[in-house]
Amino acid sequence: MKKLGMRVWLIVAMCLSAISWAKAQQLYRQLTPNDFAGNVPVGSEAYIAYTNCSVTMNYQANPGRNGYYQLAFDVQLVMNRNKSWMNRQRITSPEMMAEVLRHEQGHYQLAYLMRQEMQSALSQARYTNNYQAQVNEIFNHINQKYKQLNADYDEDTNHMLDRKQQNAWIDWLNKEVSAVNNLAMND
Repeated sequence: MKKLGMRVWLIVAMCLSAISWAKAQQLYRQLTPNDFAGNVPVGSEAYIAYTNCSVTMNYQANPGRNGYYQLAFDVQLVMNRNKSWMNRQRITSPEMMAEVLRHEQGHYQLAYLMRQEMQSALSQARYTNNYQAQVNEIFNHINQKYKQLNADYDEDTNHMLDRKQQNAWIDWLNKEVSAVNNLAMND
């Protein structure tokens, strides 16, 4: 009987790991020109493209033990196609399109990393009856971090024009996404 119980537990653990890995993989994807369906805003002639992603959060709170609350989170990453845009008139070749998509993929990767960090930090925290403020503090802290990373990314790469910096950022982002996916796979 003990052997059967261990086998069932192992199967359940493997299924949960596969679900966690599949959920992480499902969120991440490569951007295509079709992801940029929004209209180019007036006054944005200096830019070729803009990626708009949202990280949203919902949670359910239940009283736990010793005055703490248990919170279950659902953190989502949404690629807002109708708010993302690309000035196709300024893209003069397939190679340039690939470079633009590569740069915009970096913004998507930052949003993906933000979503993953948000899910992890929110799920690991301990919550009191002041859980709404605690959740907002965690969310706002991580949101500010990634707003700054996005600004640094555009500044360092000069909006993709500095190829050396662009390559360095893409290398770093690819390693970070890979590390997050490996962690999800091992959960």
